[in-house]
Amino acid sequence: MENYVNIFKSLADEYRLRILSLLFKQECCVCEIQQALGISQTSASRHLQNLHQAGLIKLRRDGLWALYSVDYGEFPSDIRKLMQYTKEMLAQNPQALQDFSRLKASCWRGNV
Repeated sequence: MENYVNIFKSLADEYRLRILSLLFKQECCVCEIQQALGISQTSASRHLQNLHQAGLIKLRRDGLWALYSVDYGEFPSDIRKLMQYTKEMLAQNPQALQDFSRLKASCWRGNV
């Protein structure tokens, strides 16, 4: 039960949902999230840490880079369904679309 509580607590925050919306589309580093959402590096890192601890995203290190993404393969089937629904819900959200536009405009790693 505690795992579900942590997941729902993580999803109950606007910025974490906005971050997930970006990560559903591509792998991102902290600085890309920071720029796309217009928040501080500290705030972006704190939200990413929360999502990571809840098991909703994974961290991959590439040299000095810490890159975050959603890893559906690690989810039990019920959480996979929840994440799929969340992805579909955010796909047409005006704020999420605006965040992704800012990400594309400021992306300098060449991901987008």
